[in-house]
Amino acid sequence: MTETKRQVAERPKPIRNREKPIQKVRFWVQTAFAALCVWIGLEMFLFVRYLESNGQTTFIERPPGVDGFLPISSLMNLYYWVHTGEIHPYHPAGLFILLAIILMSLVFGKSFCSWLCPAGFISEVVGDLGKKLFGKNFRVPRWLDWPLRSLKYLLLGFFAYSIFFLMNETALRLFLDSPYNLVSDIKMYYFFADISRFALIVIGGLLLASLFVRNFWCRYLCPYGALLGVVSLLSPHKIRRNPISCIDCAKCAKVCPSSIKVDKVRTVVSDECTACMSCVDVCPIADTLHLQSLVTRKRVNKRSVAIGVVAIFMLVTGFGMLTGHWQNDVPREEYLRHQEYLDSYGHPTRTQDISRLRDEDGAEGAFQTRDGR
Repeated sequence: MTETKRQVAERPKPIRNREKPIQKVRFWVQTAFAALCVWIGLEMFLFVRYLESNGQTTFIERPPGVDGFLPISSLMNLYYWVHTGEIHPYHPAGLFILLAIILMSLVFGKSFCSWLCPAGFISEVVGDLGKKLFGKNFRVPRWLDWPLRSLKYLLLGFFAYSIFFLMNETALRLFLDSPYNLVSDIKMYYFFADISRFALIVIGGLLLASLFVRNFWCRYLCPYGALLGVVSLLSPHKIRRNPISCIDCAKCAKVCPSSIKVDKVRTVVSDECTACMSCVDVCPIADTLHLQSLVTRKRVNKRSVAIGVVAIFMLVTGFGMLTGHWQNDVPREEYLRHQEYLDSYGHPTRTQDISRLRDEDGAEGAFQTRDGR
């Protein structure tokens, strides 16, 4: 309904928003975490080189942080822990990294994606480059955006069905105990170190798409982001808009990397909101947009988000380190032995293979590679 002249006149005079933006802080947090991931990659390179030399080069301990790049194994480890109360000795760091990210999403929404995720950081940088090249980031039409966004939920649904419905405790244990799971981090390393032409084309295509559509991978294809988006709906902290002081400039909606119409709602309840605080930063009027606790009704300072995200991650992963559930409980001699047979280890590729894990007698076939070894 259009406002009358009297209603407009009764509006309080707008006060300019002079609160310092948080985007530079977010950029440096992302950069620091990306640098940490590069360091983990370097340590993994040296560890694999030791294995390739059959133990002749200087031994560099396997970096536990690499488990963070094994989300499926981590999710299965979490399910196994819930089932048995035990933390599996293979890739335990992945469990605590996953727990930290889930807790982060419960507290501050899908904040991992915009504050720590290296893939999200790369996607943002590529998106910014695209904006400089073309003058703007393009947005997919709504009729196409909705079905494309469903793709990441279909992927999440497949993984959830395969793990939570097809696998019982026996199947979980057999998979987690398998040589394939033990060396899955090494096989992942070789995927990137000896990348195939097809994989290179796919990654190149995703980067190219991100030049035009900001966060293309994150928005349409990332099942990890889909999981965190569902969890984030339970978060008590949401972006709130004050319709009385709002001047309807729509700057918040224009700057939102997730294309959320912030200017049309009082409370942002969306699985796509990443708590990046871009909308809050760009709002020209004080006390119009802010992060608020729906429980206490109190406003949350932007810096509290930055501190909270980093603190949650460090506290949960630090707990894993202090309790001795961080490094793989696997001697180097076993890694050297498995290195020789690395190419023969495969993983279940069909739901029928996963179902076979329920029967210990049929489990061996589920881990055969395509050539039958």
